[in-house]
Amino acid sequence: MVLGAVEGPTELLPVSSSAHLTLIPWLAGWDWDDLDPELRKTFEVALHVGAALALLVGQRRVIATELRTFDRRKAEVISLSFLPGVLIGLAAERHIERRLGGPRPTVLGLVAGALAMAIADQRPQSRDRDRARAADGLALGLGQATALVPGVSRNGATLTVARWRGFTRQHANMLSRTVALPVIVAAAALKGFRLRRGGLPRNQAPAFAAGTVASFGSTLASQELIRLVERDNAGLWPYSAYRLALAALVLARLQHQRGVAREQEAATVVFGNGRPRPGAGEAAARAAERVARGREDAGK
Repeated sequence: MVLGAVEGPTELLPVSSSAHLTLIPWLAGWDWDDLDPELRKTFEVALHVGAALALLVGQRRVIATELRTFDRRKAEVISLSFLPGVLIGLAAERHIERRLGGPRPTVLGLVAGALAMAIADQRPQSRDRDRARAADGLALGLGQATALVPGVSRNGATLTVARWRGFTRQHANMLSRTVALPVIVAAAALKGFRLRRGGLPRNQAPAFAAGTVASFGSTLASQELIRLVERDNAGLWPYSAYRLALAALVLARLQHQRGVAREQEAATVVFGNGRPRPGAGEAAARAAERVARGREDAGK
């Protein structure tokens, strides 16, 4: 339920839903890593399916308008924005997940995306989405492909590309939304097919159903966020700042974990009499002092 509730707003804002799905269980101390990796991935697929269905419902009027005004130019932009992410995803998605999963790579994605958004948002605002051409579609498609890296954000990547190419903030968001929806729906459909083909352990079905429903509900309830980004005169810097703050929180947690690991390692090189082993180092000496204080307290 928690991850499903988070999926909606993080999918619609340029803050990376994949980063939050990775980091929330880790920050909360859940036994997430003890689950089978394929089962975790399948659960994320269920969340994406719920979000995609909610987008189709919530954006039905926008979709109808786009279809009524669909022409060759729009077909070129959307198809070229669609193909790079699909082709690279089919070829390298599993490899990227294996090599770039976890908090550290996600932090890099968050920081890189934040800096790219902040820099691109300084570009002049001189174009509207009706002036988008094939080259823009290809650039947006390559941007969407980078979102396969955890922490980058599909929405953030396409907004960055659109702003870099001179589209106004309002039209950059509208363009980002237009090209993202086909990719989100296609990815959810493919992963949903894999989910159905692979099946689920019977005891996990209620959790998957709850997550999918929560994702659908949170995405549907968060539709106003799309309009918020469109009319936000502050630009992309608040989202960049949020991403950097989240990355800093993760780095602080990683630093704390390293400290704890060093202390635990030091404790293993202390003699039973509370004295550090020769050459054990300062950490072992500090551990020995704690052992001594503990014995004194016990004696009292």
